[in-house]
Amino acid sequence: MTDLRCKILIVGGGPGGYVAAIRAGELGLDPVLVEDGQFGGACLHVGCIPSKAIIHAAEAAHALVDQRALNAIGLTLARPSLDFAKTIAWKNAIVARLAGGVGALLKKAGVRSLRGRASIVDGKSAIAHADTGDQRIVCEHLVIATGSEPAPLAALPFDGEEVLSSTQALALTKVPETLAVVGAGYIGMELGMAYAKLGAKVTVVEALPKILPLYDAELTQPVARRAADLGMEIHVNARALGFARGALRIAGADGAEKSIPAEKGLVAVGRRPRTEGFGLERLDLAMSGPFIRIDGRSATSMRNVWAIGDVTGEPMLAHRAMAQGEMVAEIIGGEKREFDHQAIPAVCFTDPEIVAVGLSPDAARAAHGETVAGLFPLRANGRAMTKQDDEGFVRVTARKDNHVVLGIHAVGAGVSELSSAFTLALEMGARLEDVAGTIHAHPTQSEAFHEAALKALGKPLHI
Repeated sequence: MTDLRCKILIVGGGPGGYVAAIRAGELGLDPVLVEDGQFGGACLHVGCIPSKAIIHAAEAAHALVDQRALNAIGLTLARPSLDFAKTIAWKNAIVARLAGGVGALLKKAGVRSLRGRASIVDGKSAIAHADTGDQRIVCEHLVIATGSEPAPLAALPFDGEEVLSSTQALALTKVPETLAVVGAGYIGMELGMAYAKLGAKVTVVEALPKILPLYDAELTQPVARRAADLGMEIHVNARALGFARGALRIAGADGAEKSIPAEKGLVAVGRRPRTEGFGLERLDLAMSGPFIRIDGRSATSMRNVWAIGDVTGEPMLAHRAMAQGEMVAEIIGGEKREFDHQAIPAVCFTDPEIVAVGLSPDAARAAHGETVAGLFPLRANGRAMTKQDDEGFVRVTARKDNHVVLGIHAVGAGVSELSSAFTLALEMGARLEDVAGTIHAHPTQSEAFHEAALKALGKPLHI
């Protein structure tokens, strides 16, 4: 076996890994990228992109059967039919197109890419069990970017037939008549609402007292109302006990058991880091629970060994991994960099969507003392009304003493597209006066951001 030598070896070709490889290639750092699946990782192939495609298809289908909304604007349509296998084929075509783009970008940047399983030998070498044969790779820097995978439940092991992971739920070729979703976090609620719109009778089971427990109640109430409108049944303070003979057994807060009929069960209780199967145990790395411990430069406890993305902990977001990957490549290239971002946006693609950037009102008060907040409802926004979807609001929280913005949150149709403006405001250290003094185009939903800042300053215009 001959040695393949490089400056940087990247294990894992997801958002963090391939971005690190591209930037390293652009800097002339001779990167080698090894991926045991498809370049683009879980986000592109079985997560972010395919789930949003299914969500869009579900929204389009539901829009054609929502007679109340159609009649309000003078439309009457016959009920459409759905060829879900064709929907999945369309989703797969999008994934394939984007995956081809990733491959082209890697090639353009001069990245040597190997498809196969990497087995780390030590901090300076690994064996790539590639489709072209085994190859020993010797490197100066090792970057671990192995990502995460759906977390299972002992009582509900994935079988790919009745009990599904989120990956398997995105590969169905037929909409189930009944679907039980275990876990009311963002994955469970996104996919649960999508399948409800596609015609499934959806039941959601959550062990905690509310859906979307990472968000405050003010943000989640519009989602709960929409779920009820879609006919979804939600059980909180409930535990899943098992799945058998087309039914999910659960126990409520009082311990009473009941069975929920379900053709399929989706377990969406979170994701866990991928730390097995590639020789991580051969490295003497400090850990933070199940995650690899890193500093502000994504450096691990071993010299010239780096880790990025989901394998390093929360927030498990593709855009965080990308930013870390770009940073690590530039640090290795000699630049002085540190992961010192003021805010990382989080978007939940439920109906309505939720955006969270920065601190919640409670966290802002705990960290900075007295605060001021302004909330502007979308029912007072002209663009939201003309889109027939004015549920939700934009909320801005700032320090009381100097009006520096600490957190921006929104819930509503299409608010995900406001996330960059929210993040930029926090990253630039904006004050309420900066947002209020910026002209926002009319009529757009972004005006709600402007109005929320004005409300926090005590001088609202349109409410």
